[in-house]
Amino acid sequence: MMRLARRGTIFLLTAFLLTSVLARIASADDHDSAQRLQESGDIVPLEQILERALRIHPGRVIEVELEREGRYRIYEIEIVDRHGVVWELEFDAGNGRLLENKREH
Repeated sequence: MMRLARRGTIFLLTAFLLTSVLARIASADDHDSAQRLQESGDIVPLEQILERALRIHPGRVIEVELEREGRYRIYEIEIVDRHGVVWELEFDAGNGRLLENKREH
């Protein structure tokens, strides 16, 4: 019973974060482009990346960017943990692989 409640909470939190994060993506064009890339399978869905990032550093997502670096797309996630430490994680958007995990100064 507790496990189901926890999964429900994680799902609702992820849905809320996804909604608020997508609202923060620079413009409607960027959002539409990201959605097309997800639907075509060119990038991993953002909700999967957010779940992984929050397992690594539980806390509050404060920024999400989908950037292009050469021919690659990178998800950049910033999280503030319960101690107030800000972490920047970078994931390969094409396969979801963690590329970088660093503490911001």
